[in-house]
Amino acid sequence: MKVLNLQCAHQHEFEGWFGSEDDYTSQLERGLVSCPMCGDVHIQKKLSAPRLNLRAGRQEAQAPAEPAAGTAVAIEQPRWRSPTWSAMQARIMQALREVMANTEDVGERFADEARAMHHGEVEHRQIRGQASPQEALELMEEGIEVIALPSVPGIKETLQ
Repeated sequence: MKVLNLQCAHQHEFEGWFGSEDDYTSQLERGLVSCPMCGDVHIQKKLSAPRLNLRAGRQEAQAPAEPAAGTAVAIEQPRWRSPTWSAMQARIMQALREVMANTEDVGERFADEARAMHHGEVEHRQIRGQASPQEALELMEEGIEVIALPSVPGIKETLQ
């Protein structure tokens, strides 16, 4: 099994699991590899360090010395590439998956369904759907709680 660090053209980072390098290449060429955040199929592999399980008993690692002239040195990555940013992106994806799993998609009927529940015309349940900014504002003015969420194409599917 090959675990690859991938990135789309919009700088979203994610992990992909493939049976082999050929499997990854084949899926990429057929447009089957896409970003779970935005659905982009323009994917590139990122550099990743292999996980090495070294035996116990080796000497303690020493603090790195100053690099010699001509030695490459890593510079700080942009904020959106930091481990903190990646962790935040993962938490957002998890929260969106929970919303998707625990709500009913009513599509463009969202405003009408929310009003019908608010007025007791239909049974209360957790719903999601589409509403224009104007419709959302009107719902809030009527005392109906709504929250705008990003539209993430890959969120409905299990990512592997």
